Amino acid sequence: MTPDVGPGAGKDVPRIVELQEEIGQLREAVTSHAVVDQAIGMMVALGQVTPGQGWCVLREVSQHTNIKLRSVAELIIAWGRAGELPPDVRAALEEALDRYGPVCRPECDPPP
Repeated sequence: MTPDVGPGAGKDVPRIVELQEEIGQLREAVTSHAVVDQAIGMMVALGQVTPGQGWCVLREVSQHTNIKLRSVAELIIAWGRAGELPPDVRAALEEALDRYGPVCRPECDPPP
């Protein structure tokens, strides 16, 4: 796609196309990052792990199922809504969460 540019800007067309492609890639990266962050949040809430451990859980599930990390994150978010998760992803998720286990939390202060 050639951008709509004024007269005399022909030499700038390749650079404009390059920048438009970069903008598209950045938009996709921001969207992907948001999806992964949501899935990490689910791991923190449901798996009782730290955010760093949540990232490791997602990464391990991705590696063990040979599914892209963003796709694993999308599956986990859908699981939160619909309650369904492919069996291989569920098994890898359970194994990873077992390895990281719930984080130790300090006891609550006793009531006054």
